[in-house]
Amino acid sequence: MIIRGGENIFPKEVEDVLITHSKIAEVSVIGLPHERLGEEVCACIRLEENCELTLQELSEFSKGKMAHFKIPTQMKLVKDFFKTGSGKIQKYLLVKQFSENASKN
Repeated sequence: MIIRGGENIFPKEVEDVLITHSKIAEVSVIGLPHERLGEEVCACIRLEENCELTLQELSEFSKGKMAHFKIPTQMKLVKDFFKTGSGKIQKYLLVKQFSENASKN
């Protein structure tokens, strides 16, 4: 669960909306540290082949399909996801990777 500004956000709920976008092949939603809000919603996305997608396009697509506080404020494009032997995305590795990248900037 992601806690953003006191609001509880279930990643699966956001993922279920985002995966319906025609350019998204696979998605995993994670919470990344945010100084004021506690966490912010980040969509880690593997795009369909030969597709491009911006955060603005993703936000526009999400409006009306979920509460405004659940709409991702960050988007990370990935070529592939780290998965378990049973095929589940290892979200903790995404959090680690993108939290470390943010702290280096």
